[in-house]
Amino acid sequence: MERYRVQPGKTVDLSSWDPKDRSEFAGSKKEGREYLKQLRRRLAELQHLLWAEDLHKVLVVLQAMDTGGKDGTIRNVLSGVNPQGIDVVNFKAPTPKELSHDYLWRVHERAPSAGSLTVFNRSHYEDVLIVRVLGLVSEERWGHRYDHINDFERLLADEGTTILKFYLHISRDEQAERLQARLDDETKQWKFNKGDLEHRKLWDRYMEAYAAALTRTSTERAPWYIVPADRKWYRNIVVAKTIVNTLEKLNMEYPDPEEGLEDMVIT
Repeated sequence: MERYRVQPGKTVDLSSWDPKDRSEFAGSKKEGREYLKQLRRRLAELQHLLWAEDLHKVLVVLQAMDTGGKDGTIRNVLSGVNPQGIDVVNFKAPTPKELSHDYLWRVHERAPSAGSLTVFNRSHYEDVLIVRVLGLVSEERWGHRYDHINDFERLLADEGTTILKFYLHISRDEQAERLQARLDDETKQWKFNKGDLEHRKLWDRYMEAYAAALTRTSTERAPWYIVPADRKWYRNIVVAKTIVNTLEKLNMEYPDPEEGLEDMVIT
């Protein structure tokens, strides 16, 4: 999955990344779903080991345009893991209390603790995305935030957090189909927000903002992966495989048991 990793210092042009790419899996959609089941089983094993060892911390960041598939990725990739060792955080519009602090204040307290895997469904990156696109603060303010974020993630990494960041890259045409599907399905209409159409009008601005964030904040400690997301099944494979590969590289081990258990018999 290294082909999807944004190398530090590389300038990202999202128009050159194909949202329909599926080049890392030669099989069919059906075979892809079967492969995902294997990846989920392996992920469940590794997450259980992460929790038992109680040493490493893992942070997964998901960002995408509306309908990009953040919820679907969480549901399809992480089903089967032990809920005691995972935390999914959804950062919505900041509260008045949160706005009275610096913009990273509410994020830091939700960072993972030892033994846990935390998923940010949207994240601190909203402060260089929607804030930039809608002009909620001046360019002088949001322009400094790339360095702030790099420093924040460096702190987390230096303190033992493994960070993976995924941008789920869909095309504008695919977004239109998914929005229409929400309107046409009574069970999904609750997810439709008329405001999504206003954001859709700003598509080019969002692409510029995402490209800047990917370019300026993909580091060795906290890499970005641009995930082709027009095919949901392939998106899930890329994210699951990347997480599995990363956890395997941590070389985790189960803690040693207490001494004297060898001859113990429960009666």
